[in-house]
Amino acid sequence: MDVTLLGTGAPAGLPRPDCPCAACAATQGEDARAATALLVDGALLLDLTPGVAFAAARAGRSLGGVRQVLLSHPHDGPAVEVPAGLPQPGRVPDGRELALLTGHRVRAVALDAPGTGYAVTGPDGRRLLYVPPGGAPAGLEEPAEPYDLVLADAVGRPDALAKLRAVGAAGPTTDVVAVHLDHDVPPGRELARRLAAAGARAVPDGTTLAVGSYEDVPDVPRRTLVLGGARSGKSAEAERRLESFPDVLYVATGGSRNGDTEWAARVSAHRERRPGSWRTAETCDLVPLLKDEGPPLLVDCLSLWLTDAMDAVGAWDDAEWADGGERALGARVRELTEAVRATRRTLVAVSNEVGSGIVPATASGRRYRDELGRLNAAFAAECEQVLLVVAGQALVLRG
Repeated sequence: MDVTLLGTGAPAGLPRPDCPCAACAATQGEDARAATALLVDGALLLDLTPGVAFAAARAGRSLGGVRQVLLSHPHDGPAVEVPAGLPQPGRVPDGRELALLTGHRVRAVALDAPGTGYAVTGPDGRRLLYVPPGGAPAGLEEPAEPYDLVLADAVGRPDALAKLRAVGAAGPTTDVVAVHLDHDVPPGRELARRLAAAGARAVPDGTTLAVGSYEDVPDVPRRTLVLGGARSGKSAEAERRLESFPDVLYVATGGSRNGDTEWAARVSAHRERRPGSWRTAETCDLVPLLKDEGPPLLVDCLSLWLTDAMDAVGAWDDAEWADGGERALGARVRELTEAVRATRRTLVAVSNEVGSGIVPATASGRRYRDELGRLNAAFAAECEQVLLVVAGQALVLRG
């Protein structure tokens, strides 16, 4: 079974007409995308969009063999003309299955938003799932057989992918291709980077995919360090990297700070931003978590872990620091980095990048700055990917 992506963009296309945003202004060439429509084996058309016949011709395909046209999401714009020779489009009721004379079976998948998803099984037994814009599958049963190909809005609804992974419908060899792409993310390398972190990819309009061929599926980095200054967007970047995965354990190293209302407001803002399915552990005892099997870890942040570790060894007192405190802290850092090296869990850690600005006025401040720099370097050495976030923009330093 093969699928030709006649379009891969949002319903309004990309760039959006008359949109002045930077992403639309930068979208050109193969980054330009028509509204998403799929041609399966030349026989099944999923979603009828303006100019679909011309899109098929540009891709070297014909719509002459189409036997069924199915709509997946409500259409709010002007009526789309049905090209001559195509059957009238329809919609399969949720849970119902349609058998085509071509040997394809199409089952309608219920969503948590208006619209219908379609699970298609080809004559060769290969399976794909197409999820329309703005929706995620609802009422999934566990365990599920993994699809060979998933086409969904991996940028706008990453939780849809998380739900599929939670029940096994999206597995390690599932090719996840992002469709319904809009101007939320700058095109080109930034889009590819964000999708790769979620184990997904994007392809240009007109691409034909062989369902079941997954050589191009990106490998998700197992260990990632995200660095950045205050309010740089480093925590949001770290959270975004795991929002398409279920059962993430968020490890908060900051504690409650004894009723500090400003700190409590920061913690509350972080919690509200995280998916509801994530669990939270407030601890600086990271080594046991890294040694355990389990879901992905998001550690935010290493700078607060270091504060706790320096408190424990008396690092703020010059005499204690000289009398074994420095050696004790070095041992703690080595224990942590060795656990990072050995861990089998997916790990994303956040830390502050310091030392590029004003030199601290106190010896203890300079000590903390120096030790955090050393910790960041040691931790980064054990990670497949290291990012530096500046003004909300992620720069890849490694990986």
